[in-house]
Amino acid sequence: MPALLLLILGMADAQPSTVSLTGDSVLAFPWAGGMNSMQFGEVDINRDGIMDLVAFDRQGNRMMPFINGGGTWKIDYLFDANYIDNFPVLYDWAIFADYNNDGKADIFTYSPGWAGMMVYKNVSDETLKFERVVYPYLTSLNSGGEINILVTYADYPAITDLDNDGDLDILTFWGLGSFVEMHKNLSMEEYGNADSLIFEKTEECWGNFAESDESNELFLDTCVPAPLAESNRITNRQERHTGSTFLMLDLDGDNDKDLLLGDVDYPGLFALTNGGTPEQALITSYDTAYPDESQKIRIFSMPAAAYIDVNNDGKKDLIVSPFDPATAISKNHRSVMLYLNHGENNHPGFQLATESFLQDQMIDVGSGSMPVFFDWDSDGFTDLFIGNYGYYKGSWYDQYFTLHSQYRGTVFYLKNTGTWGYPVFTPVDMDFGKFLADGDNLVGVAPAFGDVNGDGNNDMLVGNSNGTLTLVEFSGTNVTKQQNYAGIDVGAFSAPQLFDLDNDGLLDLIVGEQDGNLNYFHNNGTVTNADFVLKTDSLGKVNVTDYTLSYYGYSYPAFYRGHDGKTVLVVGSQQGKLFYYENIDGNLTGTFTESDQLGTLLGLDRFNPDRGMRTAATLSDVCVGSAPELMAGNFSGGVELFGGNAEVLASAGGKKASFGMLTVFPNPADDKVFITIPLPLKQYTMQITDFSGRLIYYKAGASINKGTMEIDVRKFNPGMYVISVASAGAKYEGKLLIIR
Repeated sequence: MPALLLLILGMADAQPSTVSLTGDSVLAFPWAGGMNSMQFGEVDINRDGIMDLVAFDRQGNRMMPFINGGGTWKIDYLFDANYIDNFPVLYDWAIFADYNNDGKADIFTYSPGWAGMMVYKNVSDETLKFERVVYPYLTSLNSGGEINILVTYADYPAITDLDNDGDLDILTFWGLGSFVEMHKNLSMEEYGNADSLIFEKTEECWGNFAESDESNELFLDTCVPAPLAESNRITNRQERHTGSTFLMLDLDGDNDKDLLLGDVDYPGLFALTNGGTPEQALITSYDTAYPDESQKIRIFSMPAAAYIDVNNDGKKDLIVSPFDPATAISKNHRSVMLYLNHGENNHPGFQLATESFLQDQMIDVGSGSMPVFFDWDSDGFTDLFIGNYGYYKGSWYDQYFTLHSQYRGTVFYLKNTGTWGYPVFTPVDMDFGKFLADGDNLVGVAPAFGDVNGDGNNDMLVGNSNGTLTLVEFSGTNVTKQQNYAGIDVGAFSAPQLFDLDNDGLLDLIVGEQDGNLNYFHNNGTVTNADFVLKTDSLGKVNVTDYTLSYYGYSYPAFYRGHDGKTVLVVGSQQGKLFYYENIDGNLTGTFTESDQLGTLLGLDRFNPDRGMRTAATLSDVCVGSAPELMAGNFSGGVELFGGNAEVLASAGGKKASFGMLTVFPNPADDKVFITIPLPLKQYTMQITDFSGRLIYYKAGASINKGTMEIDVRKFNPGMYVISVASAGAKYEGKLLIIR
C-alpha cells in the first residue's frame, strides 16, 4: 500500500513505559491513551521552572501529563505517565488556576454528589503535590448565609480575576440557565492578599444579558428570561438541559474580560464583547462565528476552551475540545483544535493550526478501543489489531433540535515489523475486514482471531453492539462475511475471544457483553469444523458491573496462558477497572478468584488497574521475556502498553503523520466531494490515488486560497482512495475518501 494511505490513521497512544524515539518516522507518544473530551491547564509538573501541559479527559476522568521541552516558538511536548499519580483524582471537569498567587497552579474540580466544586492547593516543593483545602464544596455569601456555589457536572465555570483586584472570582450560570451569576472573591478586601477563598454573590445577571431557555440564542441589555417567541416555540420538546462553558480573556485590548461561551448541543463558541468595565461588565455585542467565518470553531459538542502558550512564544494560544458529558457525541479522533495566537495576549488573533493537537502523535482510533495481540501472518512476530466503538462520521439535529452524532466501527491492523524482542508496529490497514468500505454500519466492533474452520488460514470473528457475531474470512484481497455466526446473540455489545480454555486442542469461544458477565461456548466440533455450544452465561461467576455507577458492565475477556501453563484472565469493564482472575484451570464450573496481583504478572513494581472508561485488554509475550505485556484500551480511543517497550511508526513510508488540514465531505461520496482547506498554500500539489498507488486525479499550482474545492468523482470506480496535498516544504496531509 502507498505510504500516504497510512497517514490516515492519525494514531494516538498512552505510554506508562518509555518509548524509544529514533526519528520522525515514529510517533512521539504512541501509548498515551487517546483523547475525546479534553480540558487543558498549565502546571509546572517536573518542577523545572517551565510550565508544562496537563490534559484531562472527562470520558474516564483520565489525567495526561505532557512535559514541555521549552524550545522557543516550538511545540515540544513529551508524554510522561509517571506523573499521573502526583495529581489527585478529578471528576468531570478541572480548572487549573493559581488562587493564592504563589506561582503554582491549583486545581478546582467538580465535587460528585454535591453539584459544586472542591479545591486542591498546589503545595509542591521539589516534587509536584496537591492538598485538598475545600470539601465538599466551595461556598459564597448570599442574603446573609453561606450557600453552595452551584456548578453541575455539565457546566464549566469561569475562575479568573474579573475585577483586576488580584484574586480569583467565579462566574457560573444560574441553576436554571439564562443568567450568569458572579461570585466575587473578598480575599484582597478582607486580608490584603489572595490566600483565602471567600466569596460573595454580587451579581445575578453579570453582563446584563440572557440566554434563551430553549436554544443558545442570546439577548442583550436584559436580565429577564427571553425564550423563543410563542409562534416559534418547538412543541413536544424536552426542556433544554444544563450545560455551558466559559473562558474569560481580553479579546479587544480594553483591559476588561470578554467571554467565549459554549453551550450544550452546539458546535461553536460565541465571543461576547464586554463593553463595560472590569468592575461592571456589560455585554454589548457577540460573534457567532468566532474567530472568523473561514475558520470558525465547529466541534461537537459544547466546546470548552483553554488559553495557554503552547508554542513557547510568550503569546497564549487557544485549545478547544468537546465538553458534552454524553459519550457518543465527540468528534473523537479530531477533537482537539489548536488555534495559534498571532496577535497579543490582550488582543489575540487566532489561526487554526490543527484539529488533532497531540492526538496526531498517539494511536487514536476514535471512540472505544479494543486491542488484540495476534500473529496474523504467522511470521513469529505478534501483530496488533484494534477494534473500535466507532469513528466519528457526522452530527445532525432532529426536529426537536436534539443533537445526534453518528459513528462507524472498524478494525485497525498494525503489523509488527520489528525484530526479535523489539516490536515496532507499522499501520497497514485502517479498515481491516472492510467494514467501512462495505458500509456495514456497525459500532462496537470487537475482534477475535483464530483458524475457526481449520483451512490453515486465520479468520476474524467480531462482535458488535447488536450482540451477534460476524465471521470474516480472507482469501488474498477478497473478504467474505458470515453475519449472525452460529446464531449466537448475547444481547448487546458482544466481545468475543477465541481461546482453548479446557486445553483439548480446540479453540473455544468466550463472549463478554453489555451486562458484564461472560458467556462460555465450548467447541464440541473438530479442527476443521467448529461447533460452539453454550455451557454457561456466567463463566467463573464473573460480573464486572458496578451498579452504583451504571446498569451495565461491558465485560471484555482476555484469557492468557503463560510459559508456566497457568491460565489467567483480565476483564475490561465500563467502570474502567481491569479485573484480574486466577484459579481457572480445572475450575471452569466454579468461581474464579479475583486477584490484585496483575502488576506482579506483568513484572511491574506498581500497576493501577483503573485505566479510564469502558476498558479492554489483551496480553501476549510481545517483547519475548519472562512476563507478558498488557495493552489496555479505553473509550477515548487510545491504548496503553504495560510491561514492555514498543515503537509505532507514523506510516509505512517513514513520513511523519500530520493532520488538521483537509476536511473531506461527504464521505462516503457518490458524485461530488468537497475538500476544505483552512489555510492558504503556496506551490501546492493535490492528488488522489487508489490503494495500488495509481494516480487518479492531479492538480498543481503556485498558490491556493483557503476555502472549499469541488471535485467530480462520478468517473471514479467504487472503492477507497487517498486525497493528499503537498505544499512548500513537502508537508503531506492524507485523508481517506470512500466512493460508493
